[in-house]
Amino acid sequence: MEEREKIKQVLQQRNRHCTLEIMDVDSGTRNPLKTFDKVIEAPNWTRDGKYLIYNCEGRMYEYCLKTGASRKIDTGSAVNCNNDHVLSPDGSQLAVSHFSDDDFVSRIYILPRDGGTPRLVTQNGPSYLHGWSPDGARLSFCGERNGVYNIFTVPVDGRTETQLTDGARLDDGPEYSPCGNYIWFNSARTGLMQVWKMNVDGSNPVQMTDNPVNSWFPHVSPQGDRVVYLTYGKGEVAPEEHLPDKQVDLRIMDIRGGSSRILAGFRGGQGTINVNSWSPDGKRIAFIRY
Repeated sequence: MEEREKIKQVLQQRNRHCTLEIMDVDSGTRNPLKTFDKVIEAPNWTRDGKYLIYNCEGRMYEYCLKTGASRKIDTGSAVNCNNDHVLSPDGSQLAVSHFSDDDFVSRIYILPRDGGTPRLVTQNGPSYLHGWSPDGARLSFCGERNGVYNIFTVPVDGRTETQLTDGARLDDGPEYSPCGNYIWFNSARTGLMQVWKMNVDGSNPVQMTDNPVNSWFPHVSPQGDRVVYLTYGKGEVAPEEHLPDKQVDLRIMDIRGGSSRILAGFRGGQGTINVNSWSPDGKRIAFIRY
């Protein structure tokens, strides 16, 4: 099936209400901020702690935590943005994954945080953004090349991309650790989807979870001490799937990996925490539930 038809089917299936929430990860206190009559996805917390950036119907928005108001961000020609977007380390730029108008394939673009003209970074696609290196120099993303999804990095100026993994099973969700020495990701290489980390050059991959369920999208806290990730209920999805509106758990574990603690269970999945949603102080996370 062509990429355009796949996306159309997904959009048609996702006409439902959803709620933007934040949670204190230590106390477990949840604060539902707003319920929307359409699907919003993947909140990013801004560096100043004042806003949450999210996507909705191809556009990017900021939600003001003080007033509860949303503002559309001018993304120029990038009007088919998906749930893979991140802010630069200094907070001045926003990188998005946008389905290009000519072939409707996802590629990565960078624009000013407050809006402006998008600049193409990845010539090849599909490319789905997940991380920005702490030094601001590179982006990490999941890319499909020759029928297989692997992990890549690319300089922010868009020169030659570097492939870090080369597996037959899906590798996804690559995100830099705050120290800049590692990339965390999820992989189905051992059967079920699990959380992994590797050196930034792709060497020394280490499995960090061994759950009996599929585990997705690890996000390291700004302080580098804890990791939040998403798991699907047993039998809810195949290892390579991350579908919306499924029974999921948000989990937290120590940076050293191993056992985890469930923070909350609800209907969610695709769009819940595709990108890093930690608050700058490392005390709260933002997420979407259906």
